[in-house]
Amino acid sequence: MQERRSLVDANVILRYLLKDDQRLYRMAGEFFREVFSGKRVAVVLQSVVAEVVYVLIKVYRIPRMEVSEVLSEFLAARGLKIQDKVITLEALRLFAEKNLDFVDCLICAYGREMEVVSFDKGVLKCLEKR
Repeated sequence: MQERRSLVDANVILRYLLKDDQRLYRMAGEFFREVFSGKRVAVVLQSVVAEVVYVLIKVYRIPRMEVSEVLSEFLAARGLKIQDKVITLEALRLFAEKNLDFVDCLICAYGREMEVVSFDKGVLKCLEKR
């Protein structure tokens, strides 16, 4: 039997993590219960993670360290397939430590695997330390 795969949008992850709309939180909770129990697989793109990070930081004013910790724990859950998971988790770690936006942290994390061409001083400094 082929596994049931679903591509997850940022708003579903946000409602689940924030619990700010009870109706949508319940729907997201049902979905993630199926994911965490192995009944389905949730695919999460890096662009979705970036959107979640942006909203949590800019709209909800949640501190970087907390965003990094909560998302790292969430993305490690059973049933979630994260695009380039190791890189994404490394970018979240860098995000907690550095004063860079999440996309720049992704670029720095990818610097382990490939050459990065950038004019961004923060990215270049991050790459130097690797």
